[in-house]
Amino acid sequence: MAVTLHDVARASGVSIKTVSNVINGYPHIRPATKERVEQAIAELGYTPNLTARSLRSGKTDAIALALPDLALSYFAELAASVIEAAEASGLSVLVEQTGGDRDRELELLRSPRRQLTDGLIFSALGMDQDDVARLDVPYPMVLLGERIFDGPTDHVTMRNVEASRAATEYLIASGRRRIAIVGAHEGEVIGSAALRLQGYREALDAAGIPFDEDLIGYTTFWHRANGALAMRELLARGVEFDAVFGLNDTLALGAMRVLQEAGRRVPGDIAVIGFDGLDEAEYSIPSLTTVDPGRDWIARTAVATLRERIDGSVDGPPRTLLADFRVLERESATR
Repeated sequence: MAVTLHDVARASGVSIKTVSNVINGYPHIRPATKERVEQAIAELGYTPNLTARSLRSGKTDAIALALPDLALSYFAELAASVIEAAEASGLSVLVEQTGGDRDRELELLRSPRRQLTDGLIFSALGMDQDDVARLDVPYPMVLLGERIFDGPTDHVTMRNVEASRAATEYLIASGRRRIAIVGAHEGEVIGSAALRLQGYREALDAAGIPFDEDLIGYTTFWHRANGALAMRELLARGVEFDAVFGLNDTLALGAMRVLQEAGRRVPGDIAVIGFDGLDEAEYSIPSLTTVDPGRDWIARTAVATLRERIDGSVDGPPRTLLADFRVLERESATR
């Protein structure tokens, strides 16, 4: 027979209500009473009936996190940060991977699985601005990423243009003038690649450096292999450059490996800077100078913002919340 609240109450000599208050973290309980109840729970092996609890309260104390690709280190580290922030807030996290596929993202938004959670943190990649109305869902949601703006939900994101401009200005300040880009998406108007390319161009314009299309290395995906391939193509074309800006760290790491294989010294011949502030970038050889776009802040803020909507402590129109950023100087690019 399953152990019940009544069994715990009888064993600890308190009321069922007191046991319930202990389980739910009610703060105004005498320490001795709490200790007695917790000891009874441990000795009896009581496990709360979460299904019954959610039916009574209408809450599951769980949220969903939908990300494009956990094979990308940025999303893996973001997921870890979201889970840490959620646990600190008393929430568990159901992680889903969409592959950045629009149909899978749309299916996820209307999936019956959403009933298993109180809200969703959603990083869209396949969807775009034309899909903004599809974000009008009947449950709390926080949007991440740079594919859709001015939607019907709270949006927590990074300052892509400003941070990318700062990365390019850093290279210019170190005396670099021929700055190659790795990771641009051909024809993209809205998205991380387009916004970071915009920041790059703004920095060049402000410094009076002409934009040179030959310095742009296009890719499809943002994995190390794509950074390596784009760099091999730049070198094969004989393009002269003295710096590389990888639009994310994994691209930069792939490009830096190819430069070293080609006998180019980093940063002596070519400075390299990335974007994302990945943990692994600190341990490459040389360590990668990068932009930390505020990933941990984004995770904490997304969880807190979603929690406010779930609890109803915040009402009103959707908010756009922007993270601060900083350039992390390491060995691959120095002033």
